[in-house]
Amino acid sequence: QVQLVESGGGLVQFGGSLRLSCAASIFSFRKYDMSWYRQVPGKERELVATITSAGNTNYADSVKGRFTISRDNVKNTVYLQMNSLKPEDTAVYYCNARIIPYPGYWGQGTQVTVSS
Repeated sequence: QVQLVESGGGLVQFGGSLRLSCAASIFSFRKYDMSWYRQVPGKERELVATITSAGNTNYADSVKGRFTISRDNVKNTVYLQMNSLKPEDTAVYYCNARIIPYPGYWGQGTQVTVSS
């Protein structure tokens, strides 16, 4: 059974940093494209960053230059380093694991709150 467990969220001041982790209990983790999404109440879940099985990365324009996604295929973990945080980054952050074209798996989410 696939399980994704996010951690590292919390309350941080404007301009601060957090590192999110997503530990995956998943066979052949290295084959999965791993992504971070975020969602605020009343809005659709939005893609923040992706790291492919090949290690290629892409980011939402709103986080480019501030966030960095990385993965450790030995620890079966994906990270999201978030720097220069802004109040508009406040959201629940979700980890996603997917092998295209199949449906992906989701974690339970971790809350990130940035105070102004």
